[in-house]
Amino acid sequence: MNTFGNKFRLTTYGESHGLAVGGIIDGCPSRIAIDMEAIHRDLVRRRQGALRQEEDEIEWLSGLKDGITMGTPIAFTIRNKNTRSEDYDQLADCYRPGHADYTYEQKYGLRDHRGGGRASARETVARVVAGAIAKQVIAPVEIHAEATLTGPEDVNDTHGGVVSCRITSLPAGIGEPIFNKLNARLAFAMMSIPSAIGFEMGAGFAAAEMKGSEYIDRWNGGLNASNNQAITKTNHCGGIQGGISNGMPVEFRVAFHPVVTLPQPVECLTADGEMRTLQVNGRHDRCQVPRAAVVVEAMAAMTIADLI
Repeated sequence: MNTFGNKFRLTTYGESHGLAVGGIIDGCPSRIAIDMEAIHRDLVRRRQGALRQEEDEIEWLSGLKDGITMGTPIAFTIRNKNTRSEDYDQLADCYRPGHADYTYEQKYGLRDHRGGGRASARETVARVVAGAIAKQVIAPVEIHAEATLTGPEDVNDTHGGVVSCRITSLPAGIGEPIFNKLNARLAFAMMSIPSAIGFEMGAGFAAAEMKGSEYIDRWNGGLNASNNQAITKTNHCGGIQGGISNGMPVEFRVAFHPVVTLPQPVECLTADGEMRTLQVNGRHDRCQVPRAAVVVEAMAAMTIADLI
């Protein structure tokens, strides 16, 4: 499945060391003047601190005229220019522990070992472009995410962290009951991001330790004068009840596991079933979490755009 969304849809393509990565956005409303600088800022955030630095120059192929959406599919491509594929030659017949090397080959019978192929986080650049457009579609709804790193930094190891996200100005009534709940859709979106390992809304797992009298979000009396919607004293539910937004900020967190390419020798499994100790080459970040924040925003924006 290379397509995300039902009405606002993104299809991505490309591999980490292929000619290009890109996407096709379908279902974007017409007559929206796109702020190209806003897209550029998000792309800069996605590559902050990355050892592999790409220019991420977007070639717009269709769907825009003078920077305004036409309502037709928006196709774009981003050329890969800073690849060093030879760094991965030793992995042609080896599966790294913790990676998708083995599972991709089990599914397809072959894989692109260069930089992880399509399993690489390089694919998320297309999500960030589409998400930046989705943010403009859903305005004045605003989405802000920030990263928190876990554990002390170790030059001989990697680490993960948590991205917290807050969606504000989302009106009550967004989301579908039962099997298309807003919280379920957000969880689905977030868990599609590379290295995502956990998701929680509002009080999250801490709610399991609370009493009902502690957990319920009690009314704060009356209606909000600015939008005539109810407000609550707390937001343990994360702004969603019954799968539908209640007008309070939508708040959730996404946990990301540590980078699984270690800066130390590791035992890899060969295609022949042997074990081989390798010092994996290539440019691998020690922590990907700061770069993931803008990807979380992008996936949240596309989810909201799709449901709105």
